[in-house]
Amino acid sequence: MPDHGPVIPHLFRTEYRKIVSVLCRHFGFREIEVAEDIASETFQAAMQAWGIEGLPPNPAGWLYNTAKNKAKNHLHRESIFRDKIAQELQKTAQQSDSADIDLSFQNITDSQLQMMFAVCHPSISHESQICLSLRILCGFGIDEIASAFMTNKEVISKRIFRAKEKLREAKVAIEMPPLPEIEASLEPVLKTVYLLFNEGYYSVNQNNTLRKDLCLEAIRLCTMLIEHPETNKPKVNALLALMCFHASRFDARMNDNGSLILYDDQDSSLWNTDLISKGAYFLKMAGKGNDLSKYHLEAGIAAWHTQQADSPEKWDGILHLYNQLLQREYSPITALNRTYAVAKVRGKAVAIAEAEKLQMPENHFYFALLGTLYTGLDDQKAMMHWQTALSLAKTESDKEAIRKKLAD
Repeated sequence: MPDHGPVIPHLFRTEYRKIVSVLCRHFGFREIEVAEDIASETFQAAMQAWGIEGLPPNPAGWLYNTAKNKAKNHLHRESIFRDKIAQELQKTAQQSDSADIDLSFQNITDSQLQMMFAVCHPSISHESQICLSLRILCGFGIDEIASAFMTNKEVISKRIFRAKEKLREAKVAIEMPPLPEIEASLEPVLKTVYLLFNEGYYSVNQNNTLRKDLCLEAIRLCTMLIEHPETNKPKVNALLALMCFHASRFDARMNDNGSLILYDDQDSSLWNTDLISKGAYFLKMAGKGNDLSKYHLEAGIAAWHTQQADSPEKWDGILHLYNQLLQREYSPITALNRTYAVAKVRGKAVAIAEAEKLQMPENHFYFALLGTLYTGLDDQKAMMHWQTALSLAKTESDKEAIRKKLAD
């Protein structure tokens, strides 16, 4: 029996989401389980058939044809078609053929984009939006999602089930918002993509492959928005630029043991220059028009961090952008990050005074920063703050990074 190794898992990741999105667009969100079942049955059929007959010349095409046939059988077999869908399909002549499941490239793209807006509906929490996005838009398995969130699959299954129920109750349609509403509807979509990226980039999970996959899926979803003329907005380009800049340093942030490497200690030769160039391109595209979002400012900060030279111009630029960001949307973490730039521009004493005003007694990053700032000025205080940071750190990778600083 042929062994296709990673072929089917790879196709599941890339094609499952496409099939589910198209079928959901055809059946309606209320029948999302039907769409998921048909997609899952399609891959089960592939495992059986390919195991005996071998890999077909066009595996994706085989999957699409099988999914179409299974959808056709479902529509003929189930009363749900007669009772719930037929009347709606009759409203449009183009959909009068109940078995016409369009799995063309354009319809797949449109369906995924429409599903993105449906999944990011404000009727469900951001956490649920991320879980649904990972499952429906990214093709992640329940076990993978549970691993990403550091929980068990029962919790994730319940979270996804409740989210689907809420979307059904809210009668969320799988469609692009009207043009006048695109701008407002984009906000929750961009926030979900941003949180999905952060879940990978800042996650405490030690599985680097999974974490990188989360980041790449967020980049893929944002790219889809840019490729659609109605959603190719400056702030979407800014978010993609931000993610490219951050992702460019992904491999330099962790050592072989999965321990965090602080910015000043990173090997810049490991930075991905291709992603840095892409980030610069999308940041330039984001500058078209008068829109200035938080993503523009964060992308600017991330861009400066890809400059290897530790120049006054670099830290002046970073501090200026942090000031704008805090004026636009205050966050204690942003204020804490800004303090490091203050130290580079105005000196450690000024930065310490600003940092101590923040009062973040439960945050180990706060004490780690104070440890860094006091080093060379008052090493006894620096040691005290590093020890406090060590006692508060929650992950072994953070603890190891702090122990290294204590040893130094």
